[in-house]
Amino acid sequence: MKKVLIVAESIDVNDSSASKGRVALIKNLHKAGFQLKVYHYTRKDIQLEGILCVPIKEQKLTYWYFLSKAQLFLKRITSINLNTLVEKYFGFSFTHFNDTLSIKKATLKERDFNPDWVLTLSKAASFRPHKALLGIPKWHDKWLAYVHDPYPMHSYPRPYDWVEPGHKQKREFFMQVAEKSKKVIYPSRLLAEWMESYYAPLKYKSIIIPHQIFPLEAFKENSPLFFKADFFSLIHAGSLMKQRDPRPLVNGFIKFLQDTPGAKEQSQLIFIGTIDENHKDFLNQAAANHKHIVVQDKYMEFNQASNLQRLASMNIILESNAEISPFLPGKFPHAVQTNKFILHIGPKQSETANLLGKNYPFQIENKNEDDIKTCIKIAFSKWKTNPDDFLLNREDLVEYLSVQYIIKNKALFFDYHD
Repeated sequence: MKKVLIVAESIDVNDSSASKGRVALIKNLHKAGFQLKVYHYTRKDIQLEGILCVPIKEQKLTYWYFLSKAQLFLKRITSINLNTLVEKYFGFSFTHFNDTLSIKKATLKERDFNPDWVLTLSKAASFRPHKALLGIPKWHDKWLAYVHDPYPMHSYPRPYDWVEPGHKQKREFFMQVAEKSKKVIYPSRLLAEWMESYYAPLKYKSIIIPHQIFPLEAFKENSPLFFKADFFSLIHAGSLMKQRDPRPLVNGFIKFLQDTPGAKEQSQLIFIGTIDENHKDFLNQAAANHKHIVVQDKYMEFNQASNLQRLASMNIILESNAEISPFLPGKFPHAVQTNKFILHIGPKQSETANLLGKNYPFQIENKNEDDIKTCIKIAFSKWKTNPDDFLLNREDLVEYLSVQYIIKNKALFFDYHD
């Protein structure tokens, strides 16, 4: 049985979609037959069934810790935030340096596990565990670096236009990750190709393990009052970023209501999750003018949101209006798991489009609201004919996104021999 030491930033499924995805991967690696030990920087004593989990404590007697607290104190009393200046010169914040040091010190204490592989998992754009492992050369020839998004953020495709302070230092850091890691795991084939175009040392190191499906806990509470169980329900669950413009979707839905007999009495469009300031006024106004549009711009527990996705008629994956989207959205496996159709609004050159396939009927680009209207209208007609049989039924996707895919490929990916 191969042993994998996992160094994770968080295993709290309620703190971010990234953590949900990382926990799903950990659980399915365990199911696939790997012996795991997980060091995590969640700051909570969280345990995963059948897996040894070790919480990492923050180091509080370090140079970086006192600098981070001094910076925070200065901000409180003067409202001056030095973080941008700090990152410009150092590449990372004082807190980032201290967190990295905390993770490194904790994992250096490992003596007995003797792993075959060491897997680093982060969330958002922090890559703290990766930076920590750079300082532990003895594990570099066993290092599996998990990369979930382009890095640094200025490497994102347009219309993402992020330029971070210290992006040159961040690129230099990641070049070291590319050079020192043994293999790199991505959730998306397009993302692997995208990152290889920025970092030549990443070539020939790629392992593709998509975001994973894992069993969800039963949600026993009643559905919220805004959800009409007998309606044709379209749900977008998750953060709505600046680059993911909801206007064509909302306007297309309104046109669908106006053009389709019976739609106003049986349809609803629901947004659940945090919304970027660029979209708030538009969505709130749309909800105020149309009772069929519901906006829940607040936190909802993962199990409750997943329950609504299971009850919905269709789940929406909304991507940016771009030429390419190399990401595999974290919500994709949850949407497939519901066995409900996915309304994919995004570029044709995307990981989601590739997985759904060329002949998938409910896939349109985020440009023309009339096309979106027509697509929703066709879906509504099919749903109305037989709502109980309006199902995705894609066992190929279920298998690809689940532990069976890992089991099938573990010898190829991880040199695994029982």
